[in-house]
Amino acid sequence: MNNTYVAQALEVIDDKNVLVNLAAKRASQLNKGERALIEIPRDQHDRPLVLSNLEIALLEIAAEKISYAAIED
Repeated sequence: MNNTYVAQALEVIDDKNVLVNLAAKRASQLNKGERALIEIPRDQHDRPLVLSNLEIALLEIAAEKISYAAIED
């Protein structure tokens, strides 16, 4: 996994525990067939990068396409 994706997502959600749970939940949705909410990045030859669903989830979080609401007790 590319650590820059984690760093980008941490800029949006600074709580690592929340980030882990949100990214895992979104990756699970992608595994079940949900469509990505971002355009997959391309390499220098204009071919789409091969990314795991977790990497896609992190990029979606970094692009602020995924959000969450904290539940107060």
